[in-house]
Amino acid sequence: MSAAVRVRFAPSPTGHLHVGGARTALFNWLYARHHRGTFVLRIEDTDRSRSTEENIARITEALAWLGLDWDEGPPAPGYRQTERLPIYRAHGERLLAAGRAYYCDCARETLERERQAAQAKKETFRYSGRCRDRGLTAGALRLRIPAEGATVVDDLIHGPVTFEHAQLDDWILVRTDGTPTYNFCVVVDDVTMRITHVIRGDDHLPNTPKQILCYEALGYPVPALAHVSMILGADRSRLSKRHGATSVQAFRDAGIPAEAMVNYLARLGWSHGDQEVFSRAELIELFDIKDVASSGAVFDETKLEWLSHEYLKRLPGGELAALAEPFIRAAGLEPPPGARLAAIVETLKERAKTLVELCQVGRFYFERPAAYEPKAAQTYLTAEGARRLALLGERLAALPDWEAAAIERAYRELLAELGVKLVDLAQLSRLALTGGTASPPIFEVLALLGREETLARLERARAAAGGAA
Repeated sequence: MSAAVRVRFAPSPTGHLHVGGARTALFNWLYARHHRGTFVLRIEDTDRSRSTEENIARITEALAWLGLDWDEGPPAPGYRQTERLPIYRAHGERLLAAGRAYYCDCARETLERERQAAQAKKETFRYSGRCRDRGLTAGALRLRIPAEGATVVDDLIHGPVTFEHAQLDDWILVRTDGTPTYNFCVVVDDVTMRITHVIRGDDHLPNTPKQILCYEALGYPVPALAHVSMILGADRSRLSKRHGATSVQAFRDAGIPAEAMVNYLARLGWSHGDQEVFSRAELIELFDIKDVASSGAVFDETKLEWLSHEYLKRLPGGELAALAEPFIRAAGLEPPPGARLAAIVETLKERAKTLVELCQVGRFYFERPAAYEPKAAQTYLTAEGARRLALLGERLAALPDWEAAAIERAYRELLAELGVKLVDLAQLSRLALTGGTASPPIFEVLALLGREETLARLERARAAAGGAA
């Protein structure tokens, strides 16, 4: 790159961070990190009716969870549009003085009638420009658009996109009440923050020719532009709440690890051969905005859960335990400390797609089963089952060492005496210890539950079998 890369993510704090916004933030962050540039966070909060401090906190929290750290931005001053009103005012005055903007006093009712008339004719409404040469000294400030010609958006993803000036109108820079409009703020912010590359959703593409003409009117260079296609639902319409969860926090709370979420968002519209699983370092090394597809990407929760499972399987026990602990507590359970929890989650990570599911399949580690699976209980909790549980309890109680290998030897000795298969005694044990017949390897389960808890659960099941008999 000939100059230092500076990119920005500029959310409007009107709600949670949508996964589409998160992907835009990620693409900007990866581009900055790949080129050793600067990632700027800017808050576009001029919509006073919907922008809240709570929403700003939600957005920054989501970005932090994803690990998308910003080099410039809040809480430092000057990165919220409501803090920059004098800057917009000065640029508006510049355009007015240069004859590139003019005041308009057309009543809202007049403009609405003209808009409705255009709609009736199935035409795009375009302001007539009646105030262009009236020399007014007050009103709404409009940008003077060239009457002829076209503006070409040289997009890094879509290629050249041409907009005829005849389809544009003299758009408002500053409203009658003195508040600047979104498109004007964006231009002023990007040039004063020295943004070199604007990477954003392609829903902004129709606004881009207006913004380019504003850059040119101010005498500023136009940054490189890249418009990322929308994320789609399964029906190929724009992803929205009707498709299910869409906010970053919703997926975090559902137990998707942050690294899996980052990996999945990166693969929505970007690829590197057939590779599916990437480390963060690999994403930074390989990412180029020019490799992003121009077509929309479908959000597939099944694929996201597959990636989540891949990440859980690859995490060392200690790291997985740290991620799982808040979810265990949220389920009303008390996790054991340190190494024991790490050993427990090691037995579960092949069995869970999310951290929430990991807690569900491993719940028996933290509390005794409230009930036994009815069908399994009918099969195993019989008079013979009660006898086998009593014998097993005696053998295990006498073990000098409580570890998996010793437990397995005790089982196999009893199997030889009883003349039954391992599966028979293992399933009976699983039912007694977990309430069901699916669990991690049974000897590991016993070792992790501990002697006292294991014997108590076996006795409880024996009593239930005796009662059933």
